[in-house]
Amino acid sequence: MTDIPVHFERNWVEELNQRITQDGPWDKWELFQLAMEAEETMAVREFDQLLCLKHLPDLTPFDHQIETAKKVLFDMHGRAILADEVGLGKTIEAGLVLKEYMVRGLAKKILILVPSSLVVQWCRELNQKFGIPAMAQKKEYMWKQYDVLVASIDTAKRDPHRKHVLEQDYDMLIIDEAHKLKNKKTKNYQFVKEIKKKYALLLTATPIQNSLDELYNLITLLKPGHLGKTADFQKNYVEGKRQSKNNALLRRELEKVMIRNRRSDGGIEFTRRHVQTVPLTLSPEERELYEGVSRFVREEYQRSGKRGQNAFALITLQREVCSSRDAAFVTLANMYNRAAPDSPVRDGVRNLIPLIKNVKTHSKAEKTVELIQEIQDKVIIFTEYRATQEFLQQYLAEKGITSVLYRGGFKRSKKDWMLELFESRAQVLIATEAGGEGINLQFCNQIINYDMPWNPMRVEQRIGRVHRLGQTRDVYIYNLSTTDTIEQHILNLLYEKIRLFEMVIGELDTILERLNLKHNMEESLVEILLESDSQREMEIKLDNMGQVIRSLREEMTSGSADRTDSQNPITW
Repeated sequence: MTDIPVHFERNWVEELNQRITQDGPWDKWELFQLAMEAEETMAVREFDQLLCLKHLPDLTPFDHQIETAKKVLFDMHGRAILADEVGLGKTIEAGLVLKEYMVRGLAKKILILVPSSLVVQWCRELNQKFGIPAMAQKKEYMWKQYDVLVASIDTAKRDPHRKHVLEQDYDMLIIDEAHKLKNKKTKNYQFVKEIKKKYALLLTATPIQNSLDELYNLITLLKPGHLGKTADFQKNYVEGKRQSKNNALLRRELEKVMIRNRRSDGGIEFTRRHVQTVPLTLSPEERELYEGVSRFVREEYQRSGKRGQNAFALITLQREVCSSRDAAFVTLANMYNRAAPDSPVRDGVRNLIPLIKNVKTHSKAEKTVELIQEIQDKVIIFTEYRATQEFLQQYLAEKGITSVLYRGGFKRSKKDWMLELFESRAQVLIATEAGGEGINLQFCNQIINYDMPWNPMRVEQRIGRVHRLGQTRDVYIYNLSTTDTIEQHILNLLYEKIRLFEMVIGELDTILERLNLKHNMEESLVEILLESDSQREMEIKLDNMGQVIRSLREEMTSGSADRTDSQNPITW
């Protein structure tokens, strides 16, 4: 073995002895204290501790968020799918991981790709909660000028932006709503695959939506080869489209790259939900319009040969009458314009126009004003229809209630401005379904469902905007329901029969998948409503659907405790 020479530097000893003899000169005591504090701050006393927590005075993460960050760092080495259920703080977890890598000097160049409506929200959270200088991408030059950039994935994949993104080496790539990358044949998937990144976080509450292939694609994007080639994955783990085999082995492999916290895991406390159904009686003029439209719908359904697409459009018209005369009028006008000159559709629409003109009272709007005046706080109103949204804003203004609109057609800057106005000035936010995704509105705890969507998961998305981690108050949900209409029947199914609002998030999703109803539940409801020969037959069919869903839920609840880990299927 070669001797390695060792040399000790001792020049400092003579200088120290001289200063001791002469009692100086000494450095300032304050500077010494600052140096000591700096060293203590940077000291790593335990290998598995998070250094970033000392640098986050305005943030107190939950235990599951800290544990998730540790697991990503120490077990998954910075590449992970964060798949927590809605409202558990995936953004906070990603922020913790990002801050930790930055504090340790392991990440400087960071790219965060999110839906366009969430760009400003991400920037705000990273800046305010984590002290990370994130910038929203607006101009072409920003790709290279800024180290931490938040951008829309739709913008990033287009020229000339695409070229700038692919030219750079990123220390970390974060993608929100990553389930939109489920199809490996899409341009989004191929684009993300080409981005050069050292660490990567994919955030999604639904890693599986339709098939196990989607999960395979996400994991392959994150860690190519982790589950083998496509043929090997199909052979080793896939039994059916959404059924897995070798579950214990697959679960172990998933745990190496994916973390999923659930509300039902315990230790994660949420404020209570208070759900109230508010029944409404239509005025005589509104009832006359509803009955006229119902006759028109049944006649057109029979005349059209019971075609599925037409059936859904017809039943939507019937639902619009329950919302507002404005929404119904817009649809009727479109039907009239599209119909042939001699079509009976035009005659039917002409007969309904006088009924619309006769409606002078608006029962739902009146009840909404009563609720808002009783609440005396900020309120979010969800409606299905743009015409109703605009009518409501005008109606509330006439009653002296300030409101702002929020819908999918707005540009990113306008959406952000509307949310800012709602938080700082307006009492009411009137949102279409675009307000049910992505945004966080914990400063509000009151929701009025002016119209109820027929997809139960969309109801949960709406409530998830306010009922999430960070909400300190109980949440109140008011569901408006017009009596003796299809609206009442559907609400009765969702609330009374299957007790939607008592279910844990993800539970109903699994049930609907098992029944093959998740993607065609609306079609099933349309068929029941239009094929029934009487009111009683319709009620029986809806009750049967509710009974089936409830029975399956009880079966799943009682059976899960009896299964071993190897018997439990991989479901989300």
